[in-house]
Amino acid sequence: MSYRHLPVRPNLEQLRHQAKDYLRLLQQEDPATIADFREHHPSPPSSADAKLADAQLALARSYRVPSWRRLVMACQMTDAIWRGDVDAVKRLVLKEPKLLHETARGTPDSNWGPPMSYAANVGQNEIIEMLRSLGADDLNHAFDRACLQGRIETARMLHTMGAVPGDDCLLWTCETQNPAGMKFLMELGLPFVDKSGDWKPLVALLLETYGRNPSGKHGCLKITAAQGVKFPDTPAMAFHLGRIDLLDKHLAADPGLLRRTFSYREIYPLELGCHEDESLGLHGTPLAGATLLHLAVDFDEYEIAKWFLERGGAVDAPAAIDAARFGGHTALFGCVVSQSFRCNRQKDGAMTRLLLDAGANPSARASLRKRLRFVDDETEHEYRDVSVLDWGRRFHDQDWVNPTAMRLIQEAGGD
Repeated sequence: MSYRHLPVRPNLEQLRHQAKDYLRLLQQEDPATIADFREHHPSPPSSADAKLADAQLALARSYRVPSWRRLVMACQMTDAIWRGDVDAVKRLVLKEPKLLHETARGTPDSNWGPPMSYAANVGQNEIIEMLRSLGADDLNHAFDRACLQGRIETARMLHTMGAVPGDDCLLWTCETQNPAGMKFLMELGLPFVDKSGDWKPLVALLLETYGRNPSGKHGCLKITAAQGVKFPDTPAMAFHLGRIDLLDKHLAADPGLLRRTFSYREIYPLELGCHEDESLGLHGTPLAGATLLHLAVDFDEYEIAKWFLERGGAVDAPAAIDAARFGGHTALFGCVVSQSFRCNRQKDGAMTRLLLDAGANPSARASLRKRLRFVDDETEHEYRDVSVLDWGRRFHDQDWVNPTAMRLIQEAGGD
């Protein structure tokens, strides 16, 4: 069964408009909508007989929420928490006491958790205290979420309430590249290991995570080094550390560094726990055979991108081409299909402007293939001889495509 993804902070007005559009498409006998309706409505009437309430029910269930009424309450609850409206949250819980223990978004497996844990994600301490007084019992999960999100004062408060860090709590701070949370947990006495007693999964997650938080990543790796972890003395590791001084050292030792391309194994070293499965090194545009500039674009390392160009690196330096003739793309492709954009970075187009101002070819072409992970469609897709803009237009998941980058490249004369 196919499901829609409910945003962390769902918008009720948008959902109401979506339900009306859903009903309209049903009445127009749209085949895809009819199929979706039959899949999610428990006893679907004919499309001609469907009412707005039917469309709302099917839409709610397509988000894995049992009813439209429950979806409305999820929107009201999450909105009130974000706004810090203690009274509104209390009214909702007193009216429907079961909300205290169900996920705030109404979905069965939301890692943001029940209302108290949800409030911990956004640092709403007064709401947490009120919900605790009403009987909320998800203390440990709320604590873990506060640490994951870097809400340290919230985590301290929950700890005084009796919260106990979970076995993987330190791992989650690596997922979000959150040095404040990591430091706090280690102050509480947590060792720098996962629940199996191994430090490598923590470092691997820091490097391979979906997150793009350069300063946070550098801070976490600094803490990691202080725990005695030895990093390989390579340009790729200097890049991960954000150490331009080390990059200068490597450049002095190897004048060809700015033309060099790096394999997955160099970017994600096995000796640091990174996965054999290369698809688990999460990124947007492929990084196989990347230059340091490709890496800087994907990981949102703006200062390293500037360093690369100021030291004489070619803005259109191509990635390596593999045996199947995929690759050869320039760093500008990485501005278009972007993990950084997926993480709410690069929306201002600064990285794209940097490359275009340095003379990047807006009509460059290449052949690429891409498999995304932890999405609905995990199959590998191939794109033969596409321009930079074609790469964005044809990409199989448009949530990864940066519209600002597309506009700037088109304005620069992109094909």
